Amino acid sequence: MKNILLGFFICQIISSSLFALTFGVVPQQSPLILVKSWTPIIQYLENETGQKIDLKIESSISKFEEVLYSGGYDIAYMNPYHYIVANEKKGYNAKIRADNNLVGILVVNKASNINSVPELKGKKFLFPAPNAFAATLLAKYELSKKFNINIDKNELYTYVNSHDSVYKGVARGVGDVGGGIERTFDALDDAGAKESLKILYKTQAYPSHPIAFNKSMSEDVQKKFINAFVHIPENLLEDLSMKHIINTEDKEYDIIRDIAKELSLPKE
Repeated sequence: MKNILLGFFICQIISSSLFALTFGVVPQQSPLILVKSWTPIIQYLENETGQKIDLKIESSISKFEEVLYSGGYDIAYMNPYHYIVANEKKGYNAKIRADNNLVGILVVNKASNINSVPELKGKKFLFPAPNAFAATLLAKYELSKKFNINIDKNELYTYVNSHDSVYKGVARGVGDVGGGIERTFDALDDAGAKESLKILYKTQAYPSHPIAFNKSMSEDVQKKFINAFVHIPENLLEDLSMKHIINTEDKEYDIIRDIAKELSLPKE
């Protein structure tokens, strides 16, 4: 009898997993922080849409990119550069995003006596990942265009896997300057590290991370999710430093395609 019951529960778990939609989130922060922040949102979406959802948090941004670019998520929250690649490769379509725009930042240690961007020439940079849009790509783009600091050719830099690792690395002297975004810097849970840093530079504002749908999802199911997100209670978004979710469309990210072209970024 015990074996029969065990077999039943295993079948239920497998069945639930098989029919669940996968929701991928770009791991800009530690998996523990992201699971804590996104689980209430996933529970809300399940209640509002009637769909079972598996939240997928990969161990690194590169692993997230691998799964995304193979079409492995039904729904995904990604940075704008990830989106234009995923759209071209697998037909993901951006439908909603946070209403605040995306701004990249460069942080330095307050004790470093670095007070202007030209002083960054020859310093060691920390970035979360090669294709982190605002934290890496926008920083490189604007440093090159505005200050003639070419990171890829003339500067020292290291990729350290997440925004949190960037901030903690600069705080501890692993690097002189680090790239991030305002949202993840504001959410940094290491008070000592945060207090030791200052924002030296902010990039121009660009469309924020979209939530995009795999082309295999039906329009009816997509509409349920879009409606649920647009009406999501503000308190569920607080941990993500978001206030409102708004509608968007693919053409809003044409500016990102222009930047990718100017930077000669690969289409993976």
